[in-house]
Amino acid sequence: MTGVADAARQRDLVGGSPPVSRARTEVVGVDACPTGWVGVVLHDGRFAAAHAAPSLDGLLEQVPQAVTVGIDIPLGLLDSRWRQADRLAAARLGRHRARVFPVPPRQVWEEDDYTAANQRCRTVIGSGLSRQTWGLVKKLREANHRRDSGDERLHEVHPEISFATMAGGLPVAGTKKSWNGQLTRRRLLRAHGVVLPDDLGDAGRVPPDDVLDAAAAAWSAHRVARQVAERLPDPPELTASGLPIAIWS
Repeated sequence: MTGVADAARQRDLVGGSPPVSRARTEVVGVDACPTGWVGVVLHDGRFAAAHAAPSLDGLLEQVPQAVTVGIDIPLGLLDSRWRQADRLAAARLGRHRARVFPVPPRQVWEEDDYTAANQRCRTVIGSGLSRQTWGLVKKLREANHRRDSGDERLHEVHPEISFATMAGGLPVAGTKKSWNGQLTRRRLLRAHGVVLPDDLGDAGRVPPDDVLDAAAAAWSAHRVARQVAERLPDPPELTASGLPIAIWS
Protein backbone atom coordinates (compact mmCIF):
# COMPACT_ATOMS: atom_id res chain seq x y z
CA MET A 1 0.00 0.00 0.00
CA THR A 2 2.94 2.32 0.58
CA GLY A 3 3.74 2.42 -3.13
CA VAL A 4 0.13 3.31 -3.99
CA ALA A 5 0.12 6.10 -1.40
CA ASP A 6 3.44 7.46 -2.69
CA ALA A 7 2.09 7.49 -6.24
CA ALA A 8 -1.04 9.34 -5.11
CA ARG A 9 1.09 11.96 -3.27
CA GLN A 10 3.22 12.41 -6.38
CA ARG A 11 0.11 13.06 -8.50
CA ASP A 12 -1.03 15.65 -5.96
CA LEU A 13 2.32 17.41 -6.20
CA VAL A 14 2.37 17.63 -10.02
CA GLY A 15 -1.37 18.16 -10.33
CA GLY A 16 -3.94 15.69 -11.64
CA SER A 17 -3.50 12.15 -12.97
CA PRO A 18 -0.69 11.06 -15.23
CA PRO A 19 -1.58 10.91 -18.94
CA VAL A 20 -2.69 7.52 -20.20
CA SER A 21 -1.37 6.50 -23.61
CA ARG A 22 -3.85 4.49 -25.66
CA ALA A 23 -3.47 3.79 -29.35
CA ARG A 24 -6.66 3.99 -31.41
CA THR A 25 -7.82 0.96 -33.33
CA GLU A 26 -8.15 2.03 -36.95
CA VAL A 27 -9.99 -0.10 -39.50
CA VAL A 28 -11.36 0.54 -42.97
CA GLY A 29 -14.30 -0.86 -44.87
CA VAL A 30 -14.01 -0.95 -48.65
CA ASP A 31 -16.53 -1.31 -51.45
CA ALA A 32 -16.19 -1.22 -55.22
CA CYS A 33 -17.84 1.74 -56.93
CA PRO A 34 -18.16 3.02 -60.53
CA THR A 35 -14.99 5.14 -60.24
CA GLY A 36 -12.90 2.50 -58.43
CA TRP A 37 -13.12 2.00 -54.68
CA VAL A 38 -14.59 3.82 -51.68
CA GLY A 39 -13.45 3.38 -48.09
CA VAL A 40 -14.91 4.34 -44.71
CA VAL A 41 -12.43 4.62 -41.84
CA LEU A 42 -13.35 3.97 -38.21
CA HIS A 43 -11.34 4.84 -35.11
CA ASP A 44 -12.43 2.67 -32.19
CA GLY A 45 -15.67 1.94 -33.99
CA ARG A 46 -16.52 5.59 -34.73
CA PHE A 47 -16.48 7.35 -38.10
CA ALA A 48 -13.16 9.07 -38.82
CA ALA A 49 -12.91 9.63 -42.57
CA ALA A 50 -13.99 8.51 -46.02
CA HIS A 51 -11.78 8.14 -49.09
CA ALA A 52 -12.19 7.26 -52.74
CA ALA A 53 -9.54 6.15 -55.22
CA PRO A 54 -9.32 4.53 -58.67
CA SER A 55 -7.32 1.55 -57.36
CA LEU A 56 -7.42 -0.55 -54.21
CA ASP A 57 -3.72 0.02 -53.64
CA GLY A 58 -4.25 3.78 -53.93
CA LEU A 59 -7.11 3.69 -51.45
CA LEU A 60 -5.22 1.65 -48.84
CA GLU A 61 -2.18 3.90 -49.17
CA GLN A 62 -4.38 6.58 -47.57
CA VAL A 63 -4.96 4.44 -44.46
CA PRO A 64 -1.57 2.88 -43.67
CA GLN A 65 -2.43 2.48 -39.97
CA ALA A 66 -5.51 0.34 -40.57
CA VAL A 67 -5.15 -2.96 -38.73
CA THR A 68 -8.08 -4.64 -40.51
CA VAL A 69 -9.62 -4.14 -43.94
CA GLY A 70 -13.16 -5.36 -44.53
CA ILE A 71 -13.79 -5.60 -48.27
CA ASP A 72 -16.96 -6.36 -50.18
CA ILE A 73 -15.43 -8.57 -52.86
CA PRO A 74 -14.93 -12.35 -52.96
CA LEU A 75 -11.58 -13.33 -51.45
CA GLY A 76 -10.42 -16.86 -52.14
CA LEU A 77 -11.50 -19.16 -54.97
CA LEU A 78 -11.90 -22.90 -55.13
CA ASP A 79 -10.64 -25.04 -57.99
CA SER A 80 -13.77 -26.86 -59.10
CA ARG A 81 -16.86 -26.01 -57.03
CA TRP A 82 -18.99 -23.25 -55.60
CA ARG A 83 -17.95 -21.66 -52.30
CA GLN A 84 -19.70 -22.69 -49.10
CA ALA A 85 -19.49 -19.08 -47.84
CA ASP A 86 -21.88 -17.87 -50.53
CA ARG A 87 -24.34 -20.71 -49.96
CA LEU A 88 -24.47 -20.00 -46.23
CA ALA A 89 -24.75 -16.24 -46.75
CA ALA A 90 -27.65 -16.72 -49.16
CA ALA A 91 -29.39 -18.98 -46.64
CA ARG A 92 -28.89 -16.34 -43.93
CA LEU A 93 -30.73 -13.77 -46.09
CA GLY A 94 -33.71 -16.05 -46.74
CA ARG A 95 -36.07 -14.54 -49.31
CA HIS A 96 -33.44 -11.90 -50.08
CA ARG A 97 -30.91 -14.57 -51.05
CA ALA A 98 -30.58 -13.12 -54.57
CA ARG A 99 -28.43 -10.35 -53.03
CA VAL A 100 -25.60 -12.90 -52.80
CA PHE A 101 -23.82 -13.87 -56.02
CA PRO A 102 -22.43 -17.42 -56.04
CA VAL A 103 -18.73 -17.24 -56.89
CA PRO A 104 -17.56 -19.77 -59.50
CA PRO A 105 -14.20 -21.58 -59.41
CA ARG A 106 -10.83 -20.01 -60.04
CA GLN A 107 -10.40 -21.19 -63.62
CA VAL A 108 -13.55 -19.32 -64.66
CA TRP A 109 -11.99 -16.03 -63.55
CA GLU A 110 -8.80 -16.79 -65.47
CA GLU A 111 -10.58 -16.52 -68.84
CA ASP A 112 -10.11 -13.42 -71.00
CA ASP A 113 -13.75 -12.52 -71.70
CA TYR A 114 -17.30 -13.24 -70.67
CA THR A 115 -18.07 -15.71 -73.47
CA ALA A 116 -15.09 -17.91 -72.60
CA ALA A 117 -15.75 -17.59 -68.85
CA ASN A 118 -19.41 -18.55 -69.30
CA GLN A 119 -18.45 -21.63 -71.31
CA ARG A 120 -15.79 -22.58 -68.77
CA CYS A 121 -18.34 -22.25 -65.97
CA ARG A 122 -20.74 -24.58 -67.78
CA THR A 123 -17.96 -27.09 -68.37
CA VAL A 124 -16.63 -27.09 -64.80
CA ILE A 125 -19.78 -26.88 -62.69
CA GLY A 126 -22.64 -27.42 -65.12
CA SER A 127 -24.23 -23.97 -65.06
CA GLY A 128 -23.63 -20.64 -66.70
CA LEU A 129 -22.20 -17.37 -65.42
CA SER A 130 -24.22 -14.17 -65.23
CA ARG A 131 -22.84 -11.02 -66.80
CA GLN A 132 -23.39 -9.23 -63.49
CA THR A 133 -21.09 -11.68 -61.73
CA TRP A 134 -18.49 -11.43 -64.51
CA GLY A 135 -18.58 -7.66 -64.01
CA LEU A 136 -16.65 -8.22 -60.77
CA VAL A 137 -13.65 -9.70 -62.58
CA LYS A 138 -11.30 -6.69 -62.53
CA LYS A 139 -11.98 -5.80 -58.89
CA LEU A 140 -11.89 -9.45 -57.83
CA ARG A 141 -8.47 -9.95 -59.41
CA GLU A 142 -7.19 -6.72 -57.87
CA ALA A 143 -8.25 -7.63 -54.32
CA ASN A 144 -7.16 -11.26 -54.51
CA HIS A 145 -3.76 -10.30 -55.91
CA ARG A 146 -3.20 -8.02 -52.93
CA ARG A 147 -4.17 -10.67 -50.40
CA ASP A 148 -2.27 -13.42 -52.23
CA SER A 149 0.78 -11.12 -52.13
CA GLY A 150 0.73 -11.07 -48.34
CA ASP A 151 -1.71 -8.41 -47.12
CA GLU A 152 -3.38 -10.47 -44.39
CA ARG A 153 -5.44 -7.50 -43.19
CA LEU A 154 -8.04 -8.13 -45.91
CA HIS A 155 -11.21 -9.90 -44.77
CA GLU A 156 -14.14 -10.57 -47.05
CA VAL A 157 -17.47 -9.15 -45.93
CA HIS A 158 -20.93 -8.98 -47.45
CA PRO A 159 -22.71 -5.77 -46.40
CA GLU A 160 -26.14 -7.40 -46.45
CA ILE A 161 -24.90 -9.97 -43.94
CA SER A 162 -23.35 -7.17 -41.87
CA PHE A 163 -26.62 -5.20 -41.84
CA ALA A 164 -28.56 -8.33 -40.93
CA THR A 165 -26.16 -8.94 -38.04
CA MET A 166 -26.72 -5.35 -36.85
CA ALA A 167 -30.47 -6.00 -36.94
CA GLY A 168 -30.26 -9.13 -34.82
CA GLY A 169 -30.26 -11.50 -37.79
CA LEU A 170 -33.09 -9.86 -39.75
CA PRO A 171 -32.20 -8.83 -43.34
CA VAL A 172 -33.09 -5.30 -44.38
CA ALA A 173 -36.37 -5.40 -46.31
CA GLY A 174 -35.79 -2.46 -48.66
CA THR A 175 -33.26 -2.64 -51.46
CA LYS A 176 -30.04 -0.72 -50.99
CA LYS A 177 -30.91 1.67 -53.84
CA SER A 178 -34.35 2.58 -52.46
CA TRP A 179 -35.06 5.54 -50.16
CA ASN A 180 -36.47 3.31 -47.42
CA GLY A 181 -33.64 0.83 -47.76
CA GLN A 182 -30.91 3.45 -47.53
CA LEU A 183 -32.46 5.20 -44.54
CA THR A 184 -32.87 1.88 -42.74
CA ARG A 185 -29.21 1.00 -43.37
CA ARG A 186 -28.01 4.42 -42.21
CA ARG A 187 -30.17 4.10 -39.09
CA LEU A 188 -28.69 0.68 -38.31
CA LEU A 189 -25.17 2.06 -38.66
CA ARG A 190 -26.00 4.96 -36.35
CA ALA A 191 -27.47 2.61 -33.76
CA HIS A 192 -24.13 0.78 -33.71
CA GLY A 193 -22.04 3.93 -33.36
CA VAL A 194 -21.17 4.56 -37.01
CA VAL A 195 -22.56 8.03 -37.69
CA LEU A 196 -21.94 9.12 -41.27
CA PRO A 197 -21.72 12.90 -41.78
CA ASP A 198 -23.76 14.60 -44.48
CA ASP A 199 -20.62 15.85 -46.24
CA LEU A 200 -18.01 13.22 -47.14
CA GLY A 201 -15.88 15.44 -49.37
CA ASP A 202 -14.70 13.71 -52.55
CA ALA A 203 -16.02 10.37 -51.29
CA GLY A 204 -19.48 11.95 -51.26
CA ARG A 205 -19.53 11.80 -55.07
CA VAL A 206 -19.76 8.00 -54.84
CA PRO A 207 -23.29 6.51 -55.06
CA PRO A 208 -24.90 6.38 -51.57
CA ASP A 209 -25.39 2.61 -51.58
CA ASP A 210 -21.65 2.08 -52.09
CA VAL A 211 -20.85 4.41 -49.17
CA LEU A 212 -23.32 2.56 -46.95
CA ASP A 213 -21.82 -0.78 -47.99
CA ALA A 214 -18.30 0.49 -47.18
CA ALA A 215 -19.52 1.68 -43.77
CA ALA A 216 -21.06 -1.73 -43.06
CA ALA A 217 -17.79 -3.36 -44.13
CA ALA A 218 -15.94 -1.07 -41.71
CA TRP A 219 -18.29 -2.08 -38.88
CA SER A 220 -17.51 -5.74 -39.54
CA ALA A 221 -13.80 -4.95 -39.82
CA HIS A 222 -13.94 -3.41 -36.35
CA ARG A 223 -15.57 -6.59 -35.07
CA VAL A 224 -12.80 -8.63 -36.68
CA ALA A 225 -10.19 -6.43 -34.99
CA ARG A 226 -11.93 -6.95 -31.63
CA GLN A 227 -12.12 -10.71 -32.31
CA VAL A 228 -15.90 -10.81 -31.90
CA ALA A 229 -16.90 -11.21 -35.56
CA GLU A 230 -18.80 -14.19 -36.93
CA ARG A 231 -17.69 -15.99 -40.07
CA LEU A 232 -19.41 -18.12 -42.67
CA PRO A 233 -18.41 -20.92 -42.69
CA ASP A 234 -16.70 -21.59 -39.37
CA PRO A 235 -14.14 -23.04 -39.78
CA PRO A 236 -13.56 -21.57 -43.24
CA GLU A 237 -12.78 -23.40 -46.43
CA LEU A 238 -9.22 -22.95 -47.69
CA THR A 239 -7.74 -22.04 -51.05
CA ALA A 240 -5.12 -24.26 -52.63
CA SER A 241 -2.47 -22.03 -51.02
CA GLY A 242 -4.09 -22.30 -47.56
CA LEU A 243 -5.81 -18.90 -47.35
CA PRO A 244 -9.23 -18.81 -45.67
CA ILE A 245 -12.47 -18.43 -47.62
CA ALA A 246 -15.12 -16.95 -45.35
CA ILE A 247 -17.54 -14.03 -45.11
CA TRP A 248 -17.07 -12.08 -41.88
CA SER A 249 -19.69 -10.09 -40.00
